[in-house]
Amino acid sequence: MRPPTPARRRRIAAVVVTVVCLAYAPIAATELWPYAVPGAPALGEWLLGRAVSPRYVSDALATRIAPYRHSLVPMIVHSVLGGLLMLLGPAQLYTAARRRTRAHRVLGVAFAVTVYASMAGAALYLARTAPRDAFSGAAFWIVLATILVGTVLSVTLGILAAVAGLPDLHQRWMFLCYGFLLTAPLLRLEWGALPWLWPRLPMTEINRVAIMHLGSVVAFGALLASRARDRRRAVAGLTGSWAPLPVLALAHLAGAAALAWLVTAFLDFGAAGQRLLGGYLLPYAATYAVMAAGARRSGRTGRPWAREEWRIHLTALCLAPVLSAGSVLVLRRSLELDRLTALTAGVAVGCGMLAFAATAVTSLRVLYARELLRRAAPSTAPAAPHLPASTV
Repeated sequence: MRPPTPARRRRIAAVVVTVVCLAYAPIAATELWPYAVPGAPALGEWLLGRAVSPRYVSDALATRIAPYRHSLVPMIVHSVLGGLLMLLGPAQLYTAARRRTRAHRVLGVAFAVTVYASMAGAALYLARTAPRDAFSGAAFWIVLATILVGTVLSVTLGILAAVAGLPDLHQRWMFLCYGFLLTAPLLRLEWGALPWLWPRLPMTEINRVAIMHLGSVVAFGALLASRARDRRRAVAGLTGSWAPLPVLALAHLAGAAALAWLVTAFLDFGAAGQRLLGGYLLPYAATYAVMAAGARRSGRTGRPWAREEWRIHLTALCLAPVLSAGSVLVLRRSLELDRLTALTAGVAVGCGMLAFAATAVTSLRVLYARELLRRAAPSTAPAAPHLPASTV
């Protein structure tokens, strides 16, 4: 049997994302009904109760009643609009693939407004909830706040790129924005799947394992989508590299040292630390392998732009443990967290934050190349790259 072609893989990925989004939309819309009206049906809880157990769901529901009660209206706004975003995402994917520019722009405006409104509801909840009172504790509060900021900044930079006539950068930022939004349905999938590995753990503990890698997984997915849509061999004006081998080597050394420290720190906490560490290391290793292979393959096939983007993101991935290790001390002192909670929070946000930084560096790399081209030919404005519009 022949392996699927790149075009077929892209179609399969689009179908999978669309199915996940369409399936999660009604779950998001009904998720908070039981908090407003005790006993009200909620599709997500019904499915989760049958996938795991009713006790698993009821115990988790009880831990969230108090913090949700005083922020119920903002959370309902956030949840319902989140379900709408799950529908707008595939619609944007379709209009971009079919090159229906007018529909894509109209839906894009609706998408951006909905993102801002939904994130405003989440921001009110976080502002009214002390980190220690959040579901699953302070680490989850920190992760939610980081995803919120990343989502808002990504959609804002995506809008600015579209206004500036930079479709390739617009596409990258909107992919990253939608990746952050997809943390919601993917987290629910992990709530249902991980209990098969740890059947006695409550959802609060399952949640801590999931957040160890969720941000990095969705950011990595956004990178894969960007690379799949951008098939240029080179970018006009691009010379040299911002991630040469010496820089990449130093990033590897710093990352290895920080990673060794994180591993040692987690192992001090016995079975709980080992569980969290496994939730971090396995996806990290898989992501690293794909990025390294992509950079190497692009170099061998003579695609300097692809190699440059892979290298920038690979450098950021190597430095993510450095950021995580440095965050532990800051989080412990600023929020007075215990050591395990600070470790969990630092690791949970490290890869996602560095992926955002890598996307920013990639954008600056493109803008710098365009500026060099403009200076070389001041009388001729460089043409915008001919790329399809963003798929989200």
